[in-house]
Amino acid sequence: MSRLPNNKKLLLQYAALTGELMIAIAIAVYLGWWMDVKFSFAFPLLVWLLPLIVIITLIIKVIKDTNKK
Repeated sequence: MSRLPNNKKLLLQYAALTGELMIAIAIAVYLGWWMDVKFSFAFPLLVWLLPLIVIITLIIKVIKDTNKK
């Protein structure tokens, strides 16, 4: 029973991270689309590039947050 509050805290931490990831990717896709339209690119470059940068950045953040040091 003493481990239950710690597990709830961990669950909330991962739920917050999931929400942050979904919102960040949605914003990156929208901004990429908007910038592709604004700059009239023939290929949707920024729609692919911005979410990729967000995902890489968040993976690095997760690694730093879960590191025990």
